[in-house]
Amino acid sequence: MKAMILAAGKGERMRPLTLKTPKPLLEAGNKPLIVYHIERLVAAGLRDIVINHAWLGEQIEQALGDGSDYGARIEYSREGEPLETAGGIINAMPMLTAGNDDWFAVINGDIWTDFDFSRLTPSTGDQACLVLTENPPQHPDGDFHLDPHNRVHDEGNRRLTFTGISLLHRSLFDQCPGGHAKLAPLLRAAMARGQVSGLYHPGRWYDIGTPERLQQLDRELKESRHE
Repeated sequence: MKAMILAAGKGERMRPLTLKTPKPLLEAGNKPLIVYHIERLVAAGLRDIVINHAWLGEQIEQALGDGSDYGARIEYSREGEPLETAGGIINAMPMLTAGNDDWFAVINGDIWTDFDFSRLTPSTGDQACLVLTENPPQHPDGDFHLDPHNRVHDEGNRRLTFTGISLLHRSLFDQCPGGHAKLAPLLRAAMARGQVSGLYHPGRWYDIGTPERLQQLDRELKESRHE
């Protein structure tokens, strides 16, 4: 099974940091955000990784190369302009499903987490498995409801935040023509069909959406190394 790291966004909320550096290459704890993902994916046995990029994407390729320095095998899905999440996945689908594997992991490039990617396992009859966590201060209302049977719904009283980590089946995209397309409508349609499961992540997770959050993560990672 392959994994895809989404790295095509312009990171407009992170300006001026992202005017000359793509967001996934911004550093916290003296390491680019995207490298933490690669290392955790490899540790979980997911060595075949696809990275999409658009804004300053050549810097990502120059920094990571073919992935061999990290024990990975990296391919790049190049986008002239960001295609949104679903559009980017569809554009990379030939790479993700090469070898007749219908499932693949997807991770947002602008988060940091200690999630164990080996927990992502396919489930017969489902089209997606989403990793959910507690709602951060900047997103108190959450995204989706996780029921006691680990099924995910668009509505419900136990609303948690979608971490940007998922396991997806290629059939989720059968009715999406590609181009600029968002993932959320496809996930909600699959939830309505009862085809989305969920994993609760009780550990650390950060949405690096502002320079201030990046600075906070940087401080915490550096402090933890000296404890």
